[in-house]
Amino acid sequence: MAGTEQQVGTAGFTLVVTDRAAQEVHKFITTEQVSAETAGLRVSVLPGGCSGFKYSLNIEERSLEDDCVLDINGVRIFVDGFSMQYLNGVTVDYVSSMQGSGFTFHNPVATGGCGCGSSFTA
Repeated sequence: MAGTEQQVGTAGFTLVVTDRAAQEVHKFITTEQVSAETAGLRVSVLPGGCSGFKYSLNIEERSLEDDCVLDINGVRIFVDGFSMQYLNGVTVDYVSSMQGSGFTFHNPVATGGCGCGSSFTA
C-alpha cells in the first residue's frame, strides 16, 4: 500500500482508510450531490458472497441512529453494529492498475476469501 493512511478507533474498534480511498470517496460524494456536512461512506459487511460475507460501500446522506461515526482523512465513515465485529482492523484502499481500479479491503482477521476480492470468511 503506497500513500499515507489514517487509522481511527473508538471503543476498541479501529478502521484504516488510505489517502487514495478518501480522495475517491470525496469524488463520489461530490458526484452524488449530497450535503458534505452530513453525508458519508457506509462501510458494511453483509451475509452472502461466495465465501460467506461480502463488503459493501455506499454513499449515504446521513448516519443512522445506532451507527458508529468516524472521521477518517476528512471522510465521515458510518459503520453499523453488526459490521463492526468483522471490520475491526480492516484497511480500505483504492487501487488503480491496468486490470482496473476500485476499492480493496485488507482484513487481518479473515480466515479465507475468494478470487473476487470482495468476499471473505471470518
